[in-house]
Amino acid sequence: MAQLKDKVVFITGAGGGLGKAIAVAFAKVGAKVVVADIKEEFLNNTVKAVEAEGAEVLAVTVDVTDYESVKAALAKTVATFGTLDIGVNNAGVVGIGSIEEIDTNEWDRVLGVNAKGVFVCTKAELEIFKPKGAGAIINTASIAGKMGMAHLSHYVASKFAVIGFTNSIAKEVAATGITVNAICPGIVGTGMWRGEGGVADRWKLDGETEEQSWERNKQNLIPQGVDQTPEDIAEAVLFIAGAKHITGQAIAIDGGMTM
Repeated sequence: MAQLKDKVVFITGAGGGLGKAIAVAFAKVGAKVVVADIKEEFLNNTVKAVEAEGAEVLAVTVDVTDYESVKAALAKTVATFGTLDIGVNNAGVVGIGSIEEIDTNEWDRVLGVNAKGVFVCTKAELEIFKPKGAGAIINTASIAGKMGMAHLSHYVASKFAVIGFTNSIAKEVAATGITVNAICPGIVGTGMWRGEGGVADRWKLDGETEEQSWERNKQNLIPQGVDQTPEDIAEAVLFIAGAKHITGQAIAIDGGMTM
């Protein structure tokens, strides 16, 4: 993607998983990559992976729920690379629990990072993009922003919020040359889906192992029958980042799960 070469991209939640894959994907096409996370030590492996692709990289710490923290990280980005072209607001947290199990603190934690964090980052990025009349914002939502899911009500609420917010801001800035989109990852075999206490574990039938639940739900939920990889999600982010006339969309990378 030649149009992304030398573009400056700021990625939150870049310490692992989707964020790391997105950072490496941008590095491979010659972008200048700013990786951000709540703690610097989370970023070590991502920095090494980006450097291995020969790309310029800057690591910054950021609390996406704190406007001044985000402003400082973006100021450091502009001071280092001279500008900002793409913001990937990917930082997020998961939570699993029934309505009886979710207390107000847990609700605030999940909505705070997933919904407020996207708002704060978008607001700060637009302050850079609007004066130059260009920029791309890509917010990480989820298939959980398109359908309800048992024992994930607070997570689902946060991702519905991301999609609605993305669509609204895209309409506000549509005539400025700035695009605003969301990606909706499907079932990625890490994070909230796998392991003890994950969704596959929570959704076990009587007598099932976590692995059996994972395979059953994967086959039942995904028409293609296979889970998605972080690299699948990164591929979509790069495509959207380089597309000047895609805006206000919530694009699912989910093997047909929400078709």
